[in-house]
Amino acid sequence: MSARTLFDKVWDYHTVGILPSGQTQLLIGLHLIHEVTSPQAFAMLRERGLKVLYPDRTVATVDHIVPTDNQARPFVDVLAEEMMQALEKSCKEHNIRFYNIGSGSQGIVHVIAPELGLTQPGMTIACGDSHTSTHGAFGAIAFGIGTSQVRDVLASQTLALSKLKVRKIEVNGKLPAGVYAKDVILHIIRTLGVKGGVGYAYEFAGTTFEQMSMEERMTVCNMAIEGGARCGYVNPDEVTFEYLKGRDFAPKGEDWEKAVEWWTSIRSDEDAVYDDVVTFEAAEIAPTVTWGITPGQGIAINEVVPTPESMPESERAIAQEAYHYMHLSPGAPLQGTKVDVCFIGSCTNGRLSDLREAAKYARGKRVAEGVKAFVVPGSERVKQEAEAEGLDKIFLEAGFEWREPGCSMCLAMNPDKLQGNQISASSSNRNFKGRQGSSTGRTLLMSPAMVVAAAVKGEVADVRELL
Repeated sequence: MSARTLFDKVWDYHTVGILPSGQTQLLIGLHLIHEVTSPQAFAMLRERGLKVLYPDRTVATVDHIVPTDNQARPFVDVLAEEMMQALEKSCKEHNIRFYNIGSGSQGIVHVIAPELGLTQPGMTIACGDSHTSTHGAFGAIAFGIGTSQVRDVLASQTLALSKLKVRKIEVNGKLPAGVYAKDVILHIIRTLGVKGGVGYAYEFAGTTFEQMSMEERMTVCNMAIEGGARCGYVNPDEVTFEYLKGRDFAPKGEDWEKAVEWWTSIRSDEDAVYDDVVTFEAAEIAPTVTWGITPGQGIAINEVVPTPESMPESERAIAQEAYHYMHLSPGAPLQGTKVDVCFIGSCTNGRLSDLREAAKYARGKRVAEGVKAFVVPGSERVKQEAEAEGLDKIFLEAGFEWREPGCSMCLAMNPDKLQGNQISASSSNRNFKGRQGSSTGRTLLMSPAMVVAAAVKGEVADVRELL
């Protein structure tokens, strides 16, 4: 057989058949659900008298609408409480494993599945959430899907999908001090564009990714979708295996040895042929911040907001829209821009290593007067582990709020929202208009370390100055 990429191998292993449309009917190994995109899907099943075909391959949690300050039930938000009850009822009815608040394992769906060992190399994974690409960090092929597709997976454990091309994105070298996985992916998206990955799976390769921890790789794969790619992945290696070993759902004993052997075999072949290859040097990446209204509108912290003349003509209209919405002038520095809210959390940067790194910069500092700063752990386990290490005390002493797990101000389907035209320094993944709960609120995406720098200075700042 000719040399193949991991994407090709996993796709072929999970192909049930080719449909008359030319699409592949793909078996989905793991289906993750939450409270927002599943109620309608379960309702569709009931209307058709269908059951969940493989409930043991479906896992549920709650994250999007849960409050992070007071999680007492019933929720103050009536709609949020209805969504919670609908998921609780459906999971009970269909015998689906459910990690509810207080279970010890509740949290953001893309945080809990890896930490439980549910996410494994070679899997196909689907979830009714854009950032399902996160799970590709393990060498899985993971897709965000819509509500009708959630219904399809519940009923048939398969999806109808068109096969993607594969672009290899190589980053080589050691990242400079103060530069993180978030900066790497923002730099890639800035360079290739938010539509650059349309029709592609992104394979992240090179020595920079090889040196990254699993949680850093998850940050990168999480935002592959923001570059237009349908999924992103990293080939499994010893870092992957070390992370998974001993976790709740990881194979044990002899099964572990067999699993590692198979996981190793699905790595992209050395002579695999790619549809495209793009290379970057780690040394050339600086702390990166978005200035506009797409994740592709980013600059290094020491650069200025780009002028229309410096852009391709196709990008000028959205740049003009961004200048107006963000109240920024072309050619002006972003550094020094006042911030109102600083948020550390989300499925991009709400894991333990993110909180540890942020705490390094927060230790002994104080949040600037007039700035609301808060930290939201990605899961109950992350919260417990962070508290065991005393990270909560570091943040509290610095003037940050310490919250309960949830998606929080990433998308503001909960009480955590921007007010008016506040500016947020956010470790989340999207800076679209109104994304953080206010139709005029403005979002600047950056690494958790950079969020701490902004909180302490009260303005967009270079984290390297806090080193």
